[in-house]
Amino acid sequence: MTADPATDVFEEHRPVLTGVAYRMLGRVADAEDVVQEAWLRWSSAAQEDVREPRAFLVRITTRLAIDRLRHLKSRREAYVGPWLPEPVVTDFGPAVPDAAERAVLADSVSLAVLVVLESLSPLERAVFVLREAFGFPYAEIATALDRTEAAVRQLAGRARRHVDERKPRYDVDPGERRDLTERFLAAASGGSIEQLMALLAPDVRLVSDAGGKAKAARRVIETADKVGRFLAAVGQEVGPDWDMRVAEFNGGPAVACFVGGKPDTFFQVEIRDGAIQCIYIVRNPDKLAGLSAV
Repeated sequence: MTADPATDVFEEHRPVLTGVAYRMLGRVADAEDVVQEAWLRWSSAAQEDVREPRAFLVRITTRLAIDRLRHLKSRREAYVGPWLPEPVVTDFGPAVPDAAERAVLADSVSLAVLVVLESLSPLERAVFVLREAFGFPYAEIATALDRTEAAVRQLAGRARRHVDERKPRYDVDPGERRDLTERFLAAASGGSIEQLMALLAPDVRLVSDAGGKAKAARRVIETADKVGRFLAAVGQEVGPDWDMRVAEFNGGPAVACFVGGKPDTFFQVEIRDGAIQCIYIVRNPDKLAGLSAV
């Protein structure tokens, strides 16, 4: 405990605030900026008049995230190549002991879901995150967004249908996913197209995000033949100064690649029916800071 009760209260709720902001914005730096602004507003508020600090802080954070997301959407329209969220290490720890709750949190922070959330309006995204990821009551969400409960229920239903329609149906067995991730790493780093082809679904997709700041495919690559050949070519560039490690990011196993000790590339695969259905690659250096956590 610190000598400042206001700081203690804020730090108690910081993980939830950061979780909300990241799911809203998809970038750690943006989420941290929003949480810092929430702290400034909290520290200057008349805290003795705040009956429910958690609800108050979530309301501030959500509104700040909505404002920032509206600003970011115009910038992302000019983004070079596909846009992917920034990978983050996920370790829910003892704070989330329930397996079902862990599964919900992992799914809500997965790259597949965050990509779909990009197509929602800021209000729809806020309702989805607060309701689906954190289980906030409709009445509390309505207060946070200054909307009626009926309007929030409509937004929630529309967002849920949109996500259900667009979210890929991937298997979620952790053991199988990790096994395929490790086999994928071995095949890709060895440059073996035969081994890669054996792991890929016929309609596999590869999505690369470099933001024009590193070498990467600027369009989504589809079909096993094209994806396999692309990855085999990439694997031939792997040298002795590459260090590749498997760790949990965004709710599932992923590969963090370092070259000369510096974060270089992030890989994550999604599986369905025992085969790799989608491969996400992040090479934008602005989004690789989280790899250092492994």
